[in-house]
Amino acid sequence: MVRQSILTTGNSRRPPLRCKTFTGMRQHKLILQALSKLQQSGFYWGAISGREAQSLLETQAVGTFLLRDSSDTRHFFTLSVKTQQGTKNLRMQCDSESFWLESDPHCQKPVPQFDCVLKMIHYYMPHGDSHSPSCYVYSDGGKVPLTLHRPLTCGLTSLKHLCRKTVNGHQDVCVERQHLPLMLQEFLEEYDAPI
Repeated sequence: MVRQSILTTGNSRRPPLRCKTFTGMRQHKLILQALSKLQQSGFYWGAISGREAQSLLETQAVGTFLLRDSSDTRHFFTLSVKTQQGTKNLRMQCDSESFWLESDPHCQKPVPQFDCVLKMIHYYMPHGDSHSPSCYVYSDGGKVPLTLHRPLTCGLTSLKHLCRKTVNGHQDVCVERQHLPLMLQEFLEEYDAPI
């Protein structure tokens, strides 16, 4: 086991709150890539607590979510989402190759895994006319539909980044990427999610 740690704050005015240990260099690289994308996303709140996340989401519509550092030292990130039964905090599991949401231990169905946090979040968002939840959160003995409709942003996003997200959201444009100038292709690949 590689004994390396990362301090994350998400807010330069706050002291570092959490120290995490990586299982190896591959996981270290995966987390650093995720952090780079999350810091550009506009909905990564850094080292806020579950209570702070609940307070932020309290007046929001069902399906509003944010991503934050996990307060559990075994996990790097937590997805906080407003559900029909209040705010739920879902820990993200991570190994050296992928991310997935922590699931009910009694569930027999395999949980989808993703090489990017943003791809995982996008998977749980409705696409097209589909409004049925793609998974459920188990809480207080019952299951609650997990619906991710819109992120709660923590600041203004640049016009350049908004354009990049829009381009990434159109598959027909994505197919034609090889015809774009190399610098523009690299810019789109830096943040390859539509959210």
